[in-house]
Amino acid sequence: MTAPATFLRDIFGFDAFRPGQEEIVAAVTAGQNTLAIMPTGGGKSLCYQLPALCRDGVTVVISPLIALMRDQVRSLREVGVEAGALTSANTEAENEEVFEALDQGRLKLLYMAPERLGVAEGMLRRIGVGLIAVDEAHCVSQWGHDFRPDYLRIGTLRRSLGVPLAAFTATADAETQAEIVERLFGGETPATFLRGFDRPNIHLAFAVKDSPRRQILDWAGRRKGLSGIVYTATRAKTETLARALEEAGHSAAHYHGGMDPEERRMVETRFQREDGLIVVATVAFGMGIDKPDIRWVAHADLPKTIEGYYQEIGRAGRDGAPAETLTLYGPDDIRLRRSQIDESVAPPERRAADHGRLNALLGLAEAMSCRRQGLLRYFGETSEPCGNCDICDRPVEVFDATEAVRKALSAILRTGEWFGTGHLIDILTGNRTTKVAERGHDALPTFAVGRDLSKPAWGAVFRQMMGRDLVRPDPERHGALRMTDEALPILKGEQPITLRRDTVDKAPGRTAVKTLVSDEDAPLMSALKAKRRALAEAQNVPAYVIFTDRTLAEMAERRPATLDDMARITGVGARKLESYGSAFLAVINGAAEPMHPQRRRLAGRDAGLIFDRLAEAQVRLARGEDGTGKPMNLPTATLRRIAESRPSTLSDLDRIGGLGPQKLDRFGAAFLEILHDG
Repeated sequence: MTAPATFLRDIFGFDAFRPGQEEIVAAVTAGQNTLAIMPTGGGKSLCYQLPALCRDGVTVVISPLIALMRDQVRSLREVGVEAGALTSANTEAENEEVFEALDQGRLKLLYMAPERLGVAEGMLRRIGVGLIAVDEAHCVSQWGHDFRPDYLRIGTLRRSLGVPLAAFTATADAETQAEIVERLFGGETPATFLRGFDRPNIHLAFAVKDSPRRQILDWAGRRKGLSGIVYTATRAKTETLARALEEAGHSAAHYHGGMDPEERRMVETRFQREDGLIVVATVAFGMGIDKPDIRWVAHADLPKTIEGYYQEIGRAGRDGAPAETLTLYGPDDIRLRRSQIDESVAPPERRAADHGRLNALLGLAEAMSCRRQGLLRYFGETSEPCGNCDICDRPVEVFDATEAVRKALSAILRTGEWFGTGHLIDILTGNRTTKVAERGHDALPTFAVGRDLSKPAWGAVFRQMMGRDLVRPDPERHGALRMTDEALPILKGEQPITLRRDTVDKAPGRTAVKTLVSDEDAPLMSALKAKRRALAEAQNVPAYVIFTDRTLAEMAERRPATLDDMARITGVGARKLESYGSAFLAVINGAAEPMHPQRRRLAGRDAGLIFDRLAEAQVRLARGEDGTGKPMNLPTATLRRIAESRPSTLSDLDRIGGLGPQKLDRFGAAFLEILHDG
């Protein structure tokens, strides 16, 4: 059996596994039932693609979205791996091509949507399935944010086929992990790998809403020409904000679940293939988007949960290069998210859990110390301050807000928990409005007791009180604030509270934009992107299928001069070196010298240098030591096999084949000396 590390280098062009990959690949290759929770961009797909190449039979990959499946199949074929997908979007000819490859035993990976499992079991028995891989395994969670009912069929299919199953997800708290084990593995304990949730290349930032449209336009303006996603809470906002971005000179498109399916597919295709396109979307967009060079993600509205937030920002920087995020939020977001939970049909315990998840996200938004520490703490991990979030960039100012919160709670209780923030702030600041006067609230003991704080400052206090779940909007009282049990110790003076002293924070829009290459290398990077775009358009594939931004950035920085140098660039495997190596070398250095195909198979490896020395020795000894003998030479394939296997004796050299007694006598001693020195 070929080692996974060999396929990693020769096919995918990576010299080493990413952290955590090697152990998972070993378990899956060995046929163990496996559950792997890995961060988005951590290389989940390789953890089942490599075992598929090492194991006998077909690996069936169950994936939730057609776009993702088609994209992975295209990328696998580009590096020379036989893969196919059976989806509802296939043409009849595409289906026939997949079935023919299966019948001939050529296909190693077969991608399928879970909805097809009910009718496909007979076919799967016939083709000799050796492994089932489940992508986005959290979709099996019935109370999760991405539940797919057909994922519940997978466990039965595993037992029916009697094959191992490997499940992968980037989003699974302890409750969801337990559901995955129960529903996919029937309660049997799989080999479980929790490889961390940290994405250190992603910069985290939150900002209080001021003028959200302007804030998003400013943010995008400083990142012009970079691919990004803007998430919004409503379909209407996707359209208006996309229009505003286009008017500001950006290439932008909107996307939501109410669009015609063909329109959605067009946007997905554009985003995959255009450099610098911004998609403004609801959360209907994103799952299955495998574009590795999304450089930023912004939320124009607060996400629903911390899991949703983590998954959505995780779409940025999948190539491991620097990426940025910005999340805007305000009191209206908190009211909306609370009311959505309170008005849902879920049982009370589920609503309580959902409020807890929202509390975790609001705690992240209102954090007073490193955001990454808070995010990872939610997923059960610890870390040092990251140095790559807005709070690490500029620590927040805090103050003892105990008295302010007690005054606010008193105003809420003395008005019967029947009023919202605006009216309560009028009472606290002594603003005798008609509404205040008509209700006699100007006679309350709390009237004007908060004149030490401005209206915006009181707005920040109430927002943070909602974020800390001290008060909640009551949907039965038109959003009026009511106190929760968590506020009682503060009201009674038994517990202090510290809050952020903030005005509307505009800082994230002014932070320096992270770039992939230095100013010196930027012109070459642009030229490499232009070559990539031309090749991609000619083949009608996304640009990153040729090479990712990170690979081009490494080319621009290291400036390889030969195919050997090019083969050492991360992401340049054997097939891509053969297909594109010379074209990109020409951009970097001018026309590249041609290389024999047998030698090119050794590019970037020590065996390549040995091959060169063997070839030189063969030329020197072609007519013998004295130059008068009969001309002899060896096939280049034989030289390659010698360089790869490195025989140490004449007998070992003879067993390689292609020499015979005369050639062994002519070249043997010289070859062994080279191999010994090499």
